[in-house]
Amino acid sequence: MKDRTYFGRDLEAMSFATNYHNWIIDEFRPYLGKSVAEVGAGTGNFSSLLVGTGIKRLVAFEPSENMYPVLRDRMAGADNVTTVNCFFGDKCREYEDEFDSVVYVNVLEHIEHDDSELSFVYSSLRKGGYILVFVPALSWLYSEFDKKLGHFRRYHRKDIVRMMEGAGFDVVHARYFDMAGIIPWYVAFVLLKKSISAGNVTLYDKLVVPIMRKVESIVTPPVGKNILLIGRKA
Repeated sequence: MKDRTYFGRDLEAMSFATNYHNWIIDEFRPYLGKSVAEVGAGTGNFSSLLVGTGIKRLVAFEPSENMYPVLRDRMAGADNVTTVNCFFGDKCREYEDEFDSVVYVNVLEHIEHDDSELSFVYSSLRKGGYILVFVPALSWLYSEFDKKLGHFRRYHRKDIVRMMEGAGFDVVHARYFDMAGIIPWYVAFVLLKKSISAGNVTLYDKLVVPIMRKVESIVTPPVGKNILLIGRKA
């Protein structure tokens, strides 16, 4: 994840996924604590949701030279938010801390050496702190669109659990997420090689996500387009 000029319409399109992001934040909410680091904050869409949970402090790391100014300006009015234009793993000395939680939403797949990243996260958390991860799933869904976004991989549940445990984390919760999104993703991006659009994101977010959220709150999906994982530092 060394491209410091990463930006594009694809990320702008994802900003319209309001229900999707609210679903993720509600899964994370019980584990956030008071002091939170968000890695790969982008332009601050998820950062705003984190602030809205009532946390006392957010340090938002964003290395991109293009996205960081948007993040900085967006968070300028929030007294409890510090924005940092660097990689979390670069150990920006003045921001080293023991956080209650570290959040990765669609970020870990951008990091080539993700195992090294997790080791650094472990050292950055207080004892009993949490790593909260949301990543794309299923290697056979990897497409030109993933490559365009800078994804090194898509994950399988057993592999990311093994990697988390190898970094020292106790895995509290790890499940597939958004089962309904598998077929649309495969058709649109693997078979037809399309790109994402704000209209498609909004339609899926309004029509499908509310239904799937109810369904997956009752029945844990055996497979899904993404993986949501909660890890704890013992």
